[in-house]
Amino acid sequence: MAKLYKCLGPDRTACHSGSGQWLPVGEWMPPIEGDLVPCTNGYHVCTFEQLLGWLSAELYEVEVRGDRVDEGNKSVVREACLAKRCEWWTERTARLFACDCAEHVLPLCEKAAPGDMRPRRAIEVARLFADGKATREELAAAWSAAWSAAGTGAGSAAWSAAWSAAGSAAGSAAGSAAWSAERRWQLERLSHYRDGDGAEAERNGEEQSNG
Repeated sequence: MAKLYKCLGPDRTACHSGSGQWLPVGEWMPPIEGDLVPCTNGYHVCTFEQLLGWLSAELYEVEVRGDRVDEGNKSVVREACLAKRCEWWTERTARLFACDCAEHVLPLCEKAAPGDMRPRRAIEVARLFADGKATREELAAAWSAAWSAAGTGAGSAAWSAAWSAAGSAAGSAAGSAAWSAERRWQLERLSHYRDGDGAEAERNGEEQSNG
């Protein structure tokens, strides 16, 4: 059986429209009564391949038992227990992963708005902030500039190009293929962080080669 995960807010609080707080690692949540209904009644969990739509502050491996209903991007179960905290998923990892994903589609923006470096600069500052090398004020200023770029004519065109390439273009075959390809790339990048050999290792190698 594929490993299952639970995404939670700070201190094991439910998020994604949920409520309450999950019990500490190793303690089973009370069994759900009544029919399991996705988004309504049950404990919601997901596989690694389904994580992209649910990532939040905390990530846990989870054990389940009893009834289970699978629904596309998640499963609903009657009984669940947090098995262990995924220590590799931290605020820093989340920021770096977000930078990776943004940087991967950055050429689309730069093709539509040549010479506008504000989006690239925002990603650079976000990486610095994740490593404690930029202030929150510098981060806010960089992202404010990036959003200003998105509001210009060229920026709007870039946004449209990126959105279309991501597969929003009325479900076209080309759009769907682009969307699937991007999700595969993001999962591969996320697995690098999970396995400890992702972007951080690549940057460390660059620093050593430059040192």
